[in-house]
Amino acid sequence: MSKLQQRLMRELQQNRNIKIVKTAEWCIPIRTVDVTYEPVRRSTMDVLMTMLLLSIQEADFSNAQELSELLLVDPLFIEDLVSLMIRVNLVRNEDNFYRLTEKGQRQLERGIFEEELEEETSTLYFSPCHQSFLTIDTSNDEYDELPELYRYIDKEAEQQEQFEESMVIAALQEADEEEEGSSQKVIAKIVQTEAQQINDSPCLEFVLYDKEQDIVFVRVWNTLLNQWDHHLEQQLTDEEQLTWREQYLS
Repeated sequence: MSKLQQRLMRELQQNRNIKIVKTAEWCIPIRTVDVTYEPVRRSTMDVLMTMLLLSIQEADFSNAQELSELLLVDPLFIEDLVSLMIRVNLVRNEDNFYRLTEKGQRQLERGIFEEELEEETSTLYFSPCHQSFLTIDTSNDEYDELPELYRYIDKEAEQQEQFEESMVIAALQEADEEEEGSSQKVIAKIVQTEAQQINDSPCLEFVLYDKEQDIVFVRVWNTLLNQWDHHLEQQLTDEEQLTWREQYLS
């Protein structure tokens, strides 16, 4: 980790007005959270599906051949598409005729086709210090021995780990932004959220003095994110700026 620290110090001191007055290493707790969820594939409804749903909505059709003759489309295409719409509950058989379901009516009105996919499980990483999920960089370095814990850990916040569904969905969506052409995979429902172990993640702190502006400020490198952590930087600056000035500029 000393190589990383040296690289960051060189980067910070490229400005000749910047002086490093203190360095420190510490860890923030990271809670591993396993989430089971139901995704859907969402896409703009194609012309043929729209025409089929509109036709079924307006008239009685008992088989794919009748729809094929009306729309002048190969019966095999109609059979495949009708089978799909029945499978995803857009259309049902009722009294030997095709009928739109409530779901089919809603999707037709919106012009959006949503296909339910199999349940999936993903692992998220929650930071009590940030009160949010973090998108980790798996290429970060490993520590042989972990430093002490961050001095401003909110013990009460660490214990009150309540994951709002909207927060979990946003984190999952950010971690799995999968798009194929005009379709997009989205999270429809959270089935289960299960908190697992807490691991400590190292950070590198640099207290800096800008001689030109006569200010003391801090930079924090978060090894989990593999980037500068502006949230922790702001927190440290708010908590210790006065102390730093008295300690380093007296």
